[in-house]
Amino acid sequence: MDGAIEEQVYVAMGSNLGDRDAHLAAGLAALRASEGIEVVAVSPLYETDPIGPPPQGPYLNGAIQLSTRLDPDALLDRLLEIEAEQGRTRGVDRNAPRTLDLDLLLYGDRKWIGPDLEIPHPRLAERPFVLEPLCDLAAEFIHPVLGETIGALARRVRDPVAVRLRTPATAR
Repeated sequence: MDGAIEEQVYVAMGSNLGDRDAHLAAGLAALRASEGIEVVAVSPLYETDPIGPPPQGPYLNGAIQLSTRLDPDALLDRLLEIEAEQGRTRGVDRNAPRTLDLDLLLYGDRKWIGPDLEIPHPRLAERPFVLEPLCDLAAEFIHPVLGETIGALARRVRDPVAVRLRTPATAR
């Protein structure tokens, strides 16, 4: 890690099992406590319709901006550890309900393809539930492969019915 360049990284977070707020808060706390990772910003949360086999409840989704010197594989390992700490079990169906999901979306302007990781996230541009919160943090960031801003990608797939800004608890 010494001598490594610090990168700005974006991670999607989501939960639709159990106490969704508690799972997301625990995930953020674990990131904040992780060596080599600094949480720079966190988006507002969005309530989103589930994608995948029923029955599933709605997700809470958000995005996190990190600053890190960890390489992409080391960061992915840490994200997977945090998911497991929150009771996430990975099965055959990638769209199954989950306590906590942390997806590495963007790692600076890097393009990376490894056995367990592809950056930018290969389905990023198709997912309004990822793009809306990411837009809150990085609307002008240019996707390293598509050459378009995150804001432009979000406008293309925006679905205000399926992806709703969550109002704060005090306003509900």
